[in-house]
Amino acid sequence: MMTPATSWARLLALLMIPTLQVLSGCSGGIFGSKQPEPFRLTSPAIRHKAQMPKVYTVDGTDVSPPLTWRGVPEGTKEFALIMDDPDARGFVHWLIYKIPANVDTLPENLPRDAVIAQPLTALQGTSSFKVVGYRGPAARKGGGVHNYHFTLYALSEPLDVQPGLNKPALLEAMAGRVIDKTELIGKNER
Repeated sequence: MMTPATSWARLLALLMIPTLQVLSGCSGGIFGSKQPEPFRLTSPAIRHKAQMPKVYTVDGTDVSPPLTWRGVPEGTKEFALIMDDPDARGFVHWLIYKIPANVDTLPENLPRDAVIAQPLTALQGTSSFKVVGYRGPAARKGGGVHNYHFTLYALSEPLDVQPGLNKPALLEAMAGRVIDKTELIGKNER
C-alpha cells in the first residue's frame, strides 16, 4: 500500500524526468539542442580581410586558392562561386558553378578549363578578363587596397546551364534558387 508520502515522491519523480531530459540534452531541450552551424567560407591560405598571398595574384603564379566551407544549408543541391572586385566596379576574376552538393572544398590550382572533370566536376565561366577560369588580383600599381570577394552560393536546385557564362548570366540562372550565401574577402595592394 502506498502512503501519501510515497505518492508525493513518485509524482515529484515523474515531474522531474522531463526536466532532467532537457538539462541533459536527451530530448533536444534548450540546454541540449544544437544550433545549426552558420554557412561559412574559409581558406587555409587566405585570412578574411587580410592581404592575399602573392601566389594567388598576377604577380605570383596566379593559381586559384584552396577554399573550404561548412554549415551547408539544408536542401542545398549545388554550389556556385563568384570572385569579384567591387573596388574596380565589380571586375570579375572567377566564376565556378555546378559544384555538387557533396563537395565542401575547392583545391588549390584548379585547371582553367570550361568543364572541370578532376579533381571534382564543375563548370567555369568567363571573367572580366574575357577568359575562362581563375585570374587573380591585378590591382593597378599605386591604386590602393582592393578587396576581392569570394562569394559562395548554396542553391536549392541544380542549374541547367552551359560553361562559359558571364556574371550577369550566372546571376540570372541562380535567381530564385539561392538558399544562402557566404563570403571570404582577400585584399591586395600593389
